[in-house]
Amino acid sequence: MLQDPNLVTRQAVEAEFDATVREDIEKFRAAANGYMAGVLTDDEFRAQRLRRGVYSQRQAGVHMIRTKVPGGILTADQMDSLAGVSDEFAEGKGHLTTRQNMQYHFIPLPRVADLLHKLADARLTTREACYNTVRNVTASPLSGLLADEVFDVQPYVRAVSLAFLHNELTDSLPRKFKIAFYAGGKQDDMALAIHDFGATAVIRDGKRGFRTVIGGGLGPLPNEATLLDEFLPEENLVARIEAVIMLFSQYGNRKNRNKARLKFVLRERGVEWVKETIEANYAQILANGGTKTPQIVPENFGGYQSTAPRLGDGGQLPVLGATPADPAFDRWLESNVREQKQPGYAIVTIRLAQGNMVASQMRAVAQLSRDAGDSIVRVDIDQNLHLAFIPVGNLRRVFAALNLHGLAESGAGELVDTVSCPGAYSCNLALTKSMNLAAAVSEAVSGYTDKQVRGLSVKISGCPNSCGQHWIGSLGFYGNSRKVEGKEVPYYQMMLGGGYDREGMLRFGLAISSLPAKLAPVAARRVLDHFIANRSEGESFREYVLRHKVEFFRAMVADLAKPAQYNAEWFMDWGDQENFSLQLGRGECAS
Repeated sequence: MLQDPNLVTRQAVEAEFDATVREDIEKFRAAANGYMAGVLTDDEFRAQRLRRGVYSQRQAGVHMIRTKVPGGILTADQMDSLAGVSDEFAEGKGHLTTRQNMQYHFIPLPRVADLLHKLADARLTTREACYNTVRNVTASPLSGLLADEVFDVQPYVRAVSLAFLHNELTDSLPRKFKIAFYAGGKQDDMALAIHDFGATAVIRDGKRGFRTVIGGGLGPLPNEATLLDEFLPEENLVARIEAVIMLFSQYGNRKNRNKARLKFVLRERGVEWVKETIEANYAQILANGGTKTPQIVPENFGGYQSTAPRLGDGGQLPVLGATPADPAFDRWLESNVREQKQPGYAIVTIRLAQGNMVASQMRAVAQLSRDAGDSIVRVDIDQNLHLAFIPVGNLRRVFAALNLHGLAESGAGELVDTVSCPGAYSCNLALTKSMNLAAAVSEAVSGYTDKQVRGLSVKISGCPNSCGQHWIGSLGFYGNSRKVEGKEVPYYQMMLGGGYDREGMLRFGLAISSLPAKLAPVAARRVLDHFIANRSEGESFREYVLRHKVEFFRAMVADLAKPAQYNAEWFMDWGDQENFSLQLGRGECAS
């Protein structure tokens, strides 16, 4: 897409990039107008829409727009822009996903192109946030800040994101292709094992490179990624990814979407054949050239700034007088704050309920990042935000500032910090309202003080497609339904024991039983209470689950799975005042 950076100025690169983006938005506007005029059919328009990150919703006439945040890095100005879009187009609301995207819901089609231009003003894009493409490239949002990491992966995220954006090779793949980067350290914080291509920072003989894996994925049939390279030199990163994508493009199943991901190529053709084919593609690219690694990144793309931002001194924060001990602050300090490797500075995590926030909160976070931090807002895959370079002496004032906007909830990354996809709130594929269950479970488990229990995770999806990553939660739930007395009842399949084992390997949870939605929080508490009372010394929750086995837990919740009598409210989903009705639209592509 971009010219040789040795021959052009940054201004020329940015002008070319911006022209490409604006032209693409106007192509979408023309296609949308053609669709609304009846010139394009729904099938003809769908691919044009999805390439631009525009989903249909279960509600007629409105759309969900997915904005990519490469590596989870936003400038403060970009966060302000997201707030402006939210106010102008989305009733002041936004939703952060498990793949570092910002989503807007209920957008009428005639307004979408104008929304895309507003995002482009801040060099944010929705292009290829959906459809059969390379999706948003995710990464450790705290890369560059932690003492145990190997090196900062964010520059590589930007290069890869830019290399495969508007790229003909990746424009129409058999299915989506997900890439993630991990900066290295004690435990993979990016779940590389569930990605099509995962890269972990490694240094060998003083040289930077990556340990790479391929073929991971969740959905109804989860698959753990397979090792490709123990060490890939940094300069060959884009070529190596291109070699994998070439294989996927040629051999991915284009006839059956249910078997179209890269993981199925590995299952059907075998690991050795896949690796041999990748090596052949790789050799061809190195010999003859392929997608170039961008050397100049447009300003603000992926949060890139050519001039390092001024570190805040906290001068604009509300000043608190001398106060007595504050249990709320102390609890927040314990769960939401960690030291960074730069002496004197701390990372503050802002816990967002199921990734939801309003425009006023977006603006508050942006301003706080300027006043107290480094003018960067970091988005993680657990649907929370981080502010970094907070002087440790200013933490009490930062807490007060966050509290003014309802953003000082403690328990970030803990049991109460439930993760959820939007579910039937908007998604065509969802069966249940997963965000509402997530709130109910969070409330049900809020009273636990045991540190080991607090350290567990809850992940919830509205259907088996796993946008809420239920397979890798300590407790996972995904929506389904049962018919009782001739009426539909919302149910959830409960999973137990997902997450990392003692060796740091990501493991999938065990499917236990399907439960009425209104009884899922009861089941969660029942399991946790038994764990507290019956765990062995030093035993992890996963080890406890494996020791007791699936049948034990099925017996534990049998009375909940098949109650002798159903209460009237059990026929309603969480948050509803009317009986549940199974409504499914045409599936497009999950997050």
